Amino acid sequence: MEHISQLATNIREKTACPDILVISRLFLPKEAVIGEYLYNRCLQDPERIIVLAASCAGDQRFDQVQQFPIYRWPSSPHWLGGFFGNLLKPLINLVWSFVLAIKLYFRYHYRYIEWGHGYEFPSLLLLSYLLPIRFFIYLHGNDIRSALGNPVWRSLFKLTLTRATGIVCNSSFTRDYLRNSFRLQTPTHVIHPVVRPEKFSLGTNHINLDDLRVQVRQAYNIPETAVVILSVGQLVKHKSFERIIENLPLLLTIGIDVHYILCGQGDCESELQTLAQRLRVNQRVHFAGYIPDSELAGYYAACDIFAMLTLNNTSARFIDGFSVAYLEASYFGKPVIASRLGSVIEVVSHEENGILVNPKSGYEVFQAFKRLCQNQQLREQLGRKGKELARRKTLHRMLYQEN
Repeated sequence: MEHISQLATNIREKTACPDILVISRLFLPKEAVIGEYLYNRCLQDPERIIVLAASCAGDQRFDQVQQFPIYRWPSSPHWLGGFFGNLLKPLINLVWSFVLAIKLYFRYHYRYIEWGHGYEFPSLLLLSYLLPIRFFIYLHGNDIRSALGNPVWRSLFKLTLTRATGIVCNSSFTRDYLRNSFRLQTPTHVIHPVVRPEKFSLGTNHINLDDLRVQVRQAYNIPETAVVILSVGQLVKHKSFERIIENLPLLLTIGIDVHYILCGQGDCESELQTLAQRLRVNQRVHFAGYIPDSELAGYYAACDIFAMLTLNNTSARFIDGFSVAYLEASYFGKPVIASRLGSVIEVVSHEENGILVNPKSGYEVFQAFKRLCQNQQLREQLGRKGKELARRKTLHRMLYQEN
């Protein structure tokens, strides 16, 4: 990372001429879905990219080994919390991104800005008037929702989207949500996230997934012969983890030795624990808590089935524009049981890499679990296809084919 004070004097010797400034308050090494998405985008065209992002723990060591320059603005003070802190933090991010983007323009004379999310967009709007640049804005779902509450904010957001050269959505579901919220003529592109092996420490390191499978199962006293169901995500109501727990007694009744691991934290954790105790399956439901990305590979390796029965609810606090966990499970060759809803159908193809169900149909859900738990050959078949599908990707340089 180069400090802001070095912008005018410490000029790197580079033969490449980067012309795209990627701006995001969320960027690696801070673990965040948006940050991972943008980092994978930068890796596609490192010679064209400059990154401007918020500081985070471990950023100096991370930035020094990247193929593109990264500049950081100071993170908000740790004491800036509470109601007023939540109001001030977006303003701080807005000001820093605006000021430093201008400074970087006089250094690099970049031609494009790729704004990594819809948050703090007024900075981008101002830059589009002040600098001779064109810009793309990335939208993920929740950032659209956050702009709809205030009429003034909504109008400014629509103006920003109208001025954009293009809009990038992480899924068709996000694109449709955007179209239902605004009438726009701006070209809109759908570019799905991709899985980066290095996220799981699988890049250059030689890691045996079979060993990781055994380690995780032993940690939870799960026999090797048992069928393990896995979920990864925030423990929130609309993800319907209770529906999976409710199926465990039924599966045990028909003789299936089954265990369930949940990776994640959230408001519903105690409620889910109470449900497991009430159904007397608490010894088979394992709450792993927050698992860092570097350790997730072991959990994917340890499971036989990945399952999440998310409900679509655009009025909920969170909108799942694209749940990358389904993609990661497929990458590790695991069959998926998921809802026939929203962006899920863009990741899980019925009878190809998983089984899609109506999450409100107890019969459909149980039959899907029964079928996969009892049929190892089918699990392996769907898992192989999932690996193939998970390796497909769309290159971001397609945005510039007409520019």
